[in-house]
Amino acid sequence: MAVGYINKLESFGSVDGPGIRFVVFLQGCPMRCKFCHNPETWKFANGETAATLGAMAMTADELLDKALRYKTYWGRDGGITVSGGEPLAQLDFMIEFFEKAKVAGVHTCIDTSGVTFSREPAVFAKFEKLMAVTDLLLVDIKHIDDAAHKELTGHGNENIIDFYRYLDEIRKPIWIRHVLVPGISDDDAALLRTRDFIRTLGNVQRVEVLPYHAFALGKYAELGIDYSLKDTQSPDVARVENANRILETEKYNDWKN
Repeated sequence: MAVGYINKLESFGSVDGPGIRFVVFLQGCPMRCKFCHNPETWKFANGETAATLGAMAMTADELLDKALRYKTYWGRDGGITVSGGEPLAQLDFMIEFFEKAKVAGVHTCIDTSGVTFSREPAVFAKFEKLMAVTDLLLVDIKHIDDAAHKELTGHGNENIIDFYRYLDEIRKPIWIRHVLVPGISDDDAALLRTRDFIRTLGNVQRVEVLPYHAFALGKYAELGIDYSLKDTQSPDVARVENANRILETEKYNDWKN
């Protein structure tokens, strides 16, 4: 029986997939995205450090019992979304949790960077098992250029791009989000490359441009973490419209919540 380490729970999420969602934020992430708004989820927990990090250790049954209390509010499209942190860093727990959720008739969604994806046989087998009980993935193309992606997140994007190609191979529906950061990802050449990559995928249901904001600045100060984008302003309306036009977001958005 796998144990999951959870940072927080949100009972009525409205921006984490279709409908109303019960949102689970898992603890731990290998990436260090400069614009991350959940830095409190970065550090990994185990049985000894969970309490220190403020994380909850729960079994799949315990978590599902909590979620199902809200099932009557989800409506036709709602369900459970697991975010983070990085949910795919806790594969064994995710498999058990989603297998039980599907038995209960729940729509399952993962909000992931895809950074832990691997075609190494033992790991890949777990990904296949999890995808069999996952209905939708929310993914974000942080930067299409590998070097720029590494500068922005601490990791290159080669295996992330491969993850998106794998999801296309198995025709697993995805929603793509792109955080528009002035001076970093708000670059027309990069946006055009991102658009061209998206065009190669046949499983995209939705594309969204998310304007960068510094709302998490207080969290960084509280945690004693330097926030390198503190002088970066949010993109103006014209730049957001430009990104939407280049990425052809209207072409894909077939979900209306």
